[in-house]
Amino acid sequence: MSNTEKKLPSERQEELLAILKERFEKNMGRHEGLKWADVQAKLLAAPEKLWILDEMEVTGGEPDVVGYDEKTGEYIFFDCVAESPKGRRSICYDPEALESRKEHKPANSALGMSRQMGIEILTEQQYRELQQKGKFDTKTSSWIRTPEEIRKLGGAIFADYRYGTVFVYHNGAESYYGARGFRGSLRV
Repeated sequence: MSNTEKKLPSERQEELLAILKERFEKNMGRHEGLKWADVQAKLLAAPEKLWILDEMEVTGGEPDVVGYDEKTGEYIFFDCVAESPKGRRSICYDPEALESRKEHKPANSALGMSRQMGIEILTEQQYRELQQKGKFDTKTSSWIRTPEEIRKLGGAIFADYRYGTVFVYHNGAESYYGARGFRGSLRV
């Protein structure tokens, strides 16, 4: 079933909207000038996006609105949980890296999970934008979108926040750690 065919039961939809509204209102600095009523109207008009936001929520991402694209009329959600989402850790970078592991394979990959969920993994620029809205990944790290030229050579990049600075590092794409997951974005 594709994400466009997935719809939350009405009870869970109401529960998720209440969670998102509370988070939105508690964190107004992430989305100054935006109104929850406008966000909710967009969400109600796109039930498949609510299903995706629920996937972000149940895997520990705590999605919240971080912006509005004037050109497209879309609200932008990022995973805003303090540390990399718990339900998305101990995974390698992409399906190719997962396939290349001969033993001790992780359960999934960041790009594989993001595709299944219907979200985009954050780019380095998006990760840096997120860090302007709070302090994230002070004890964990998150895979970020890796440029193709790095990936072709077997590498992948991840980022974290230490010493008041965003650090971007590299690792083999097949590596995985208990404190590394990924953050995603969704446009509604």
